[in-house]
Amino acid sequence: MNFFSDLTLFSTPIPFTMLMGVIGLLVGSFLNVVIYRLPIMMQKKWRYDCFDYLRIENSDTVEIFNLALPKSACPHCKTSILARHNVPILSYLLLRGKCAKCHAPISLSYPFVELLTALASMVVAWHFGCNEQAVAGLVLTWSLIALSGIDLNHQLLPDVIVLPMVWLGLILSLFNVFIDSESSIIGAVAGYLTLWSVYHGFKLFTGKEGMGYGDFKLLAMLGAWIGWHYLGLIVLLSSLVGVMLGLTLISLNKQKRETPIPFGPYLAIAGWIALLWGDKLNAWYGLGL
Repeated sequence: MNFFSDLTLFSTPIPFTMLMGVIGLLVGSFLNVVIYRLPIMMQKKWRYDCFDYLRIENSDTVEIFNLALPKSACPHCKTSILARHNVPILSYLLLRGKCAKCHAPISLSYPFVELLTALASMVVAWHFGCNEQAVAGLVLTWSLIALSGIDLNHQLLPDVIVLPMVWLGLILSLFNVFIDSESSIIGAVAGYLTLWSVYHGFKLFTGKEGMGYGDFKLLAMLGAWIGWHYLGLIVLLSSLVGVMLGLTLISLNKQKRETPIPFGPYLAIAGWIALLWGDKLNAWYGLGL
């Protein structure tokens, strides 16, 4: 049963799409917090665990640091950010990209993530309409944006996001939201083993590590959500985008050849595209199974 089917407001896709755009802006603001704070939370946890394992007294000052506390502040002058200065995109434009107190520049990544989340949410809402697929698709979209931002900045794909999303994909398959359970389970297993095999094969022949274990888990997550039928498409698209962008950055002297490039964002982009247009692309590339 479609919860939105009886709501006159959502009888056409436009109101629902616009609403998801506004919600996407708000979620994008929260994702900025996740992208910035979650890696720091992980590092603090690793440090604490190391001290505990080695039985060394930890002299670090114990401070509450999570997604809610302490309140957001300017990294330069440490002034708390007021609510009116934290409105997605609008505040950045009104402040002209500078701190209200010290006028230090604010990273363009913040409005970019907010705008990206809003636009991606609108695309998902328009594509699926007002149903459970849209709700699930939005959750996956927001998770992929957070993972991509963290991987770009720290080359990490946190288990605290990836593993619950794997389980959620498997659970959704019980209700055939996107795929059936058989396709989901095989997709998760095949997704992990595909990149695991590539990793160990590359390491065997070159002695180098071509990617991290987080990439295996991310492809397993995508396999759990959209099935094994799209894994070939995801690997193909992510590889093409990665190679093209990598060569472009090297040619522009923006990246050195030996500098590792995070693969997670490319997998995320390819997986998102496969979620929305996988059938058409599989048919186009001749990958349909």
